[in-house]
Amino acid sequence: MAESKGPPEHPNAAQLRSATEGFDFLFSNDITAAKKHFEPHDDPFHILGLGVCSFLEAALGMESGLMTEASRCLALAEAGTRRQMKSPKPSDFTYRTRFPHGLEWEILNADAVVLLGLTNALSESYMGYLQCMYSLNSAHSKFTKLYKTVFPNGLPSNVNVEDRNDSLSPTRALKHKVSAKSLLSIASTSSSPSASGTSTPSGPPPAATRSFFSRWVGTPAASSTPVLPLELAPDGPVEDLIVSGTAFGFGLFNLVFSLLPKKVQGLVGFFGFQSDRKLALQALAVSASKLDVHGVFSGLVIMTYHGVVLLMSGYQANEKQLLKEYEDIVDKVEAKYPDGALWILNRAKIKRMAYDAEGAIRVLEDGLKPERPRSFVQADIMLYFEMAWTLLSQRRYSDAADAFMKLTELNTWSHGTYYFISAGCRLAVGDVEKAQTLMDAIPTLIEKRKISGKDLPTEVFIKKKLTFLQEKHARRGGDPKKWIEAAKMNPAEEIAIFWNTHARISNSIAQAHIDTLLPITPVPVIKDVPPSTPISSKSSQFRSIRRSSTASSASATTPNVDLDTPDELAIRALLLGINYRTIGSFDIARALLTEAHGYTVTVSTWVGGIAMFELAVLDLKVADARTIKDGLKGDENRKIWVDAMANATAKLEISLSLAGSNVDLSSRLDSRIAMLKDEIAAKKDILGIV
Repeated sequence: MAESKGPPEHPNAAQLRSATEGFDFLFSNDITAAKKHFEPHDDPFHILGLGVCSFLEAALGMESGLMTEASRCLALAEAGTRRQMKSPKPSDFTYRTRFPHGLEWEILNADAVVLLGLTNALSESYMGYLQCMYSLNSAHSKFTKLYKTVFPNGLPSNVNVEDRNDSLSPTRALKHKVSAKSLLSIASTSSSPSASGTSTPSGPPPAATRSFFSRWVGTPAASSTPVLPLELAPDGPVEDLIVSGTAFGFGLFNLVFSLLPKKVQGLVGFFGFQSDRKLALQALAVSASKLDVHGVFSGLVIMTYHGVVLLMSGYQANEKQLLKEYEDIVDKVEAKYPDGALWILNRAKIKRMAYDAEGAIRVLEDGLKPERPRSFVQADIMLYFEMAWTLLSQRRYSDAADAFMKLTELNTWSHGTYYFISAGCRLAVGDVEKAQTLMDAIPTLIEKRKISGKDLPTEVFIKKKLTFLQEKHARRGGDPKKWIEAAKMNPAEEIAIFWNTHARISNSIAQAHIDTLLPITPVPVIKDVPPSTPISSKSSQFRSIRRSSTASSASATTPNVDLDTPDELAIRALLLGINYRTIGSFDIARALLTEAHGYTVTVSTWVGGIAMFELAVLDLKVADARTIKDGLKGDENRKIWVDAMANATAKLEISLSLAGSNVDLSSRLDSRIAMLKDEIAAKKDILGIV
């Protein structure tokens, strides 16, 4: 009896499967084995894999020295895919697929161009940035064209990552089993003309967009919908690559551009770049539902995005659902690559975002055990980085100081920042001498590390702080060799404001911050706080004078006080306001944040914008608490939210106006404002508010 033949296979399927094995090693934290697997092969699949390994080593480790090898491999992959794209279809090519011949090479080519562009950016040169912009423009045009070819009717309607109350949330879509085929096969077939005419796309494809360069050189913006042959082969690994890769590239570009500061968005818009975050997340969900390598990277992008929103936006429209989606994606990838450091990292992030910092530390400690198989050192660095910030958030200052100093041994990124945070931690535990030694080393470290001759944004902030402390100490007649004594608040906690660390801590940790800040003279005075506002019993100093109607918080001329400048008083008020909001003392928080915004500062110009942002977050937190506590429904609930969102939006506009280019780390605040506006829009959708 003759054996039945299986379905025909794409001629490139075997090479693709082999390259996927190499990526399996990479995702399992064995980059050495991955390189050994890729190196003997000279086809674009494997050469690109080698380039990805080199790129990740350089990017995750902040190491520009590894860029040369990454550029070499990626340039070879780009050239190889370009040759394949130009090759005519062989006369004996009988495999019938629903996609135009050679589309897989166009996707790999676009991948290579993107990574080459990012590699140029990591070279930290002006020419590198120009080359990066040109490469990204080219890749964006390629993925826009691919999107219109692969998804002529738009993305499938059964993948929607924005509607967090919908049964078709992204993680449910990832788990949804309609047949033996993966969802992405379903997604890809739904993008083709349906014989029954029942396909329901999520929306029309984006309008044809010609990039800045293509308008000048005459490159067409998009190809027409392909004419499909009859008797098509079922989707295999190459078809999966085409759909997953297209969705990944298109989604990644839209997501990244949507997160850029508004001023930068205006610039990249001139180059024809699109910025549709909802469509981006839908596309990434389609890609992440596939077993193709692009699907793993899409999952990583979604995880990173969820982690950033949970950490930086300050308020989430549906936090529980967002955490659930994040966890489901991590579960899916971690089940296949349990030893992968990047998935361990995201498992720890989920725990920290869910206020389980000790659980996060245990996950990170397990991931950093010596016996765990590893050769991907740069990925492990991310575990150390997360550990350092988590320890700082828990006020484990000695451990945090050691963790940040450990990072100086592992990568070359901003040793000045690591030293600054470590110095603050040493100061917090009373080791003034060690703190001074670390601070003294920072100027030299910063001079050694510049981007195109300029300091990193974080280091600009640090240099201003060092000068401020030195001048304060000199003004007060202190020993010039011990100027760290002028710091009456922990500088590490000050820089943590930019990472929003204080928003994801327990009430006990927040109270510990409050109890540390309150005794610093002059003791804070808050006006116009309702008499019924509860104050912790530990805060007796604050309670005894907090309702004074005439006193001001301090004066720069007040003698013998710890904080004698508006800058310091503003920062203390900001820290107290954030921590009081964390423990639910909203009236006190509002008074303190309003006070922080009201100071006229000379050095810490960033305080006003962040204080106004935190007040916007407070408006939303208060509305959440009121509607949950009082069980308000219907029109009353609706009015509370309408007012809260209007007030928060108005405050965000003020915050944005204060985030000028001369303000430290203003681009970070700009991005946070954009995230919070998205959360407000999501809440409006949930409540049905137009």
